[in-house]
Amino acid sequence: MPGPWGAVLYDTLTTHVRTDPPRPPFRHRGYLWLVDPDRLPRVPWPLRPLASFRPRDHRIDREARELTIRQDIDRYLAEHGVRLGEGRILMLTQARSLGHVFNPLTVYWCRDGAGHPLRTVVEVHNTYGGRHRYLLPPDPAGRAETPKDFYVSPFFPVDGRYRMVLPEPGERLALTVHLDRGGGHAFTATVRGTGRPAGPAALLRAALAHPLATWAVSLHIRYRGVRLWLSGLPVHPRPTAGPDRCAQRSTPTEEPTEVPTEEVPAP
Repeated sequence: MPGPWGAVLYDTLTTHVRTDPPRPPFRHRGYLWLVDPDRLPRVPWPLRPLASFRPRDHRIDREARELTIRQDIDRYLAEHGVRLGEGRILMLTQARSLGHVFNPLTVYWCRDGAGHPLRTVVEVHNTYGGRHRYLLPPDPAGRAETPKDFYVSPFFPVDGRYRMVLPEPGERLALTVHLDRGGGHAFTATVRGTGRPAGPAALLRAALAHPLATWAVSLHIRYRGVRLWLSGLPVHPRPTAGPDRCAQRSTPTEEPTEVPTEEVPAP
């Protein structure tokens, strides 16, 4: 990983295109981090309010408080019969900034000890406090498919199938998620970005270009959801049964909300 912090910062453009029923596209600009969970950036204390990486912001099991991010992913893989061993993980995410983080999408690219791609883990958070992971065996181009089994947006039920294209990023970031329902195409989310080595100057530049970025993500998604609701888009109630379909509270201080929200840039 390049730069003084061994990480990459991507200036990003997230786009949602809803085709069933059609609605105007949704676009949001921000920035994302690509980090190695074993070697998280050592941000100097004056800049720490702008970037921190906390295991509790990603845990699915909130009781596993002693685990690091890497240990948590290792355990998740092992529960699904995948042994990472001495392999490497790269993690694409938002850092906690100014006391807040909301990660609609975090992606973990997992390679074995020989450097061969092993699995991709897609971690999804919804605005109701729920979290869910999809374990994908992608092809060499980063393509994989999986059934949708987690409630994300009130404007889609928990059905259909995702087609994802999630290649491990380099200088460029290019992620795509399609949702197919009932034999037709319903929704596409893309995240595009250009990377630069992370360091003090790069972080300050990103924070100035996208002030209050983590707060803006939450507010923009809710604003978009209210607009879709006012446009007459039908709302599907949130399921209340089943571990994969129920909201799991992310932290004791982040209350779920029933405000309609747009489908986040993730499955």
